[in-house]
Amino acid sequence: MSEPLQIKRLLRRPQFLAAAKGVSEARGGVVIQRLERGDGSPHIGLGFTATRKIGGAVVRNRAKRRLREAARAMLPVHGLPGSDYVFIARMGTTERAWDRLLDDVKSTLTRLATPKADRPSPARAPSGQDRPNP
Repeated sequence: MSEPLQIKRLLRRPQFLAAAKGVSEARGGVVIQRLERGDGSPHIGLGFTATRKIGGAVVRNRAKRRLREAARAMLPVHGLPGSDYVFIARMGTTERAWDRLLDDVKSTLTRLATPKADRPSPARAPSGQDRPNP
């Protein structure tokens, strides 16, 4: 029988800074950063943050509580062992409907799990070089 997925909390600033150097994706009410540790350890590192930009202490704590519950529901299914994840609250995290927040987290984790080379590139608008000068 396989071992259950082990999740450890990221607690120190250097762990958060290291995760910021990895890949990140934003969807609706959440930004998630992922860093492949490469240390051979199968556990998942997990951290949460909310800046003062989204509101006072009460709002930030509520946003982090919602993200913790969403991570508890989605990481065992969609998280990659050997990775560190940082969930960052956005302005709409506290007001977003629970189902939509879960969908945001699920789609972001799925997107982070696929290698960059396998992802379809989004259609980009033409650059300003092609426009004629008035």
